[in-house]
Amino acid sequence: MKKIVITGSNGLLGQSLLDLLVPNSNYQVTAISRGENRYPISEGYSYHSIELTNKAQLTEIITTVAPDYIINTAAMTNVDACEDNKEECYEINVSLVENLINISEKINAHLIHISTDFIFDGNSGPYSEDAQPNPLSYYGETKLLSEQRLLKSNIKFTILRTILVYGKVHDMSRNNIVLWVKKMLEDKKEITIVDDQYRMPTYVEDLALACKQAIDLNETGVFNVSSNTLLSIYEIAYQIASVFNLDASYIKPIPTSILNQKAKRPPKTGFILDKTTEVLQLKFNSFKEDLHRFKEKLT
Repeated sequence: MKKIVITGSNGLLGQSLLDLLVPNSNYQVTAISRGENRYPISEGYSYHSIELTNKAQLTEIITTVAPDYIINTAAMTNVDACEDNKEECYEINVSLVENLINISEKINAHLIHISTDFIFDGNSGPYSEDAQPNPLSYYGETKLLSEQRLLKSNIKFTILRTILVYGKVHDMSRNNIVLWVKKMLEDKKEITIVDDQYRMPTYVEDLALACKQAIDLNETGVFNVSSNTLLSIYEIAYQIASVFNLDASYIKPIPTSILNQKAKRPPKTGFILDKTTEVLQLKFNSFKEDLHRFKEKLT
């Protein structure tokens, strides 16, 4: 039986991992997050509520469990908030990872860490795993720093880079692009969406499965995880309207320059998925196909 610790278990990916791993008798799961446990099933795993930035508490819990694998899903991902709260962003996105590296080294655990397309400047996407990073935002900088800490470490690690993760779990603390667009269109509210940024959104269940495959196949290194079609964010919104049979006339395209956002966004990211397909044995779909899977789950 493999012992697994999930940090940030109250989030979208954290809860999706609990859905995937807890019912499977091959895994013994320990979930760690801040606040009350949001996952509705209380049996089959253990939950610890702590501030993840509390180094002593985190170290004590994880070293006591002595897991084979740690999956770190915790991150500060609001790109503009990261510009405003650099200290908090660094604490969660870098210091926490440094601490997890130290713990992993002590107990010989394999650390699985989630990263982002925002480590790139977006001038030459889609990107392979060994493309040259050049982040435009503080968020991207911190995520790159955490990757660099792992690359310099002596531990076994897997980095899963991903893009615009969406999905739904039992008790959501944060919105995501699909749920937001769907809700706005259901309420017949006009939304403005940028048409000059390009992404490959990721269905959370595929990202959870990539974590599981990294464990089951014991694979280390850097892997890209996303859908397989590059779309403008406007096209993404349009496809959401189409799949959920909503009125797309409420979606208005705008250029990024009008938004005046605190943090710069990369214009065109996206991933080359060949390595992940081959090594982690995963099949990737178009965003539209994934949306249909998600719609089925919602209904």
